[in-house]
Amino acid sequence: MKIAILSDIHDNLWNLAAVMPVMRTADVLLCCGDLCSPFVVDELGKFNGSINIVFGNNDADLYRITAKALKKPNCQVHGELYQATLDGKRIAMNHFDYLARPMSKSGDYDVVCFGHNHEFEISRQHTTLLINPGPIMGAKFSSGKWEDAAATFVLYDTAADAVEAFAVDRETKSVTRFEPSIVQNLPGSPAA
Repeated sequence: MKIAILSDIHDNLWNLAAVMPVMRTADVLLCCGDLCSPFVVDELGKFNGSINIVFGNNDADLYRITAKALKKPNCQVHGELYQATLDGKRIAMNHFDYLARPMSKSGDYDVVCFGHNHEFEISRQHTTLLINPGPIMGAKFSSGKWEDAAATFVLYDTAADAVEAFAVDRETKSVTRFEPSIVQNLPGSPAA
C-alpha cells in the first residue's frame, strides 16, 4: 500500500494542485494539519482514495473544514490525532513535533507522521519511523523571519517500509524527486 503524506499547506493551492497527480498514485492520503482555510478541502478532495486530516494550530475554521470534509465520502477529519492500522502498519498522525517524538518512543506505532515546524524529516526512533513531509507551503519560520523552503511531501510504501520524497519546483510547479539531506537515525535506533 502507498500512503501520500503532506502537511502545512497554509492555503497554497498552487503547490497543492501541483502535487496532486503524484499523490493520486497512493491509496491513502494523510494530511498532518495546517490546511488553514476550508477551501483547501476542495483541492484535497480530488484525491481518489481515503483522505485523513488532523488539525494544526493554524486551522482556524474547524467547523467549516469539517463540514466540507463531511460532504466528501472519502474524507474524514480526526481532530488532533489519527490512529490506524494500514496494511499491517500501526500509524499515528498529529500536527506537532513535540507530541510525535514521545509517541514514537511508546512502541505503540510503526510510523508517526507530523508537521508544524516546516522542517522535512525522515528518522527512526528505535523501530518507529518518524515522518515530517515538510511544508507544501514552501516556507519556514526561523531566526524570527519567514524564509523560502522546499515545498515537499512524501509517499510511504508500507510493504517496503520505504519513503520517497518529492518537491515542487518553485518556477515551473513541476514535481521531482527530492533527495533530502535530513534523513537520520535517532539515538537508540537500529543501524541503517
